[in-house]
Amino acid sequence: MAELLTKSRARNIFYGGSIFFVVVFVAMTVHSHRYVVNTSTAGMELSEEVVRGKHVWERESCINCHSLHGEGAYFAPEVGNVMTRWGVLDDPEGAFEILKGWIEAQPSGIPGRRQMPAYEFTDEELRGLAEFLRWADQTDTQGWPPNDAG
Repeated sequence: MAELLTKSRARNIFYGGSIFFVVVFVAMTVHSHRYVVNTSTAGMELSEEVVRGKHVWERESCINCHSLHGEGAYFAPEVGNVMTRWGVLDDPEGAFEILKGWIEAQPSGIPGRRQMPAYEFTDEELRGLAEFLRWADQTDTQGWPPNDAG
């Protein structure tokens, strides 16, 4: 009786399966890249102000307290949709003014509440941070966060 699975057949199955899954992996990678670039990225251009705001976000380690689209810490509120909650998503100047007022009012000093530290940002840095948060708010998050409060 002849063997059903010879060494050459096993080798062919291994190589054929490996090639198949590499092709599937490459196809899924291309699909994901196209999806991210064409569908899920923000509806706003990635301007120099947005980049400046991202640098402020990273330099000050905002993600150590806040979450952005569910990533980060949960000590402070989710800020991925903060501009929508404040009603200034389509108003760059309003976003800057509200963010500036909020930052300048910190820490609030209300007993028993978590306190945001005081920051000394320039208007340019605050404008960049406001633009970064407006940009992040326009990203297609597929329904995240599940409620308006984050």
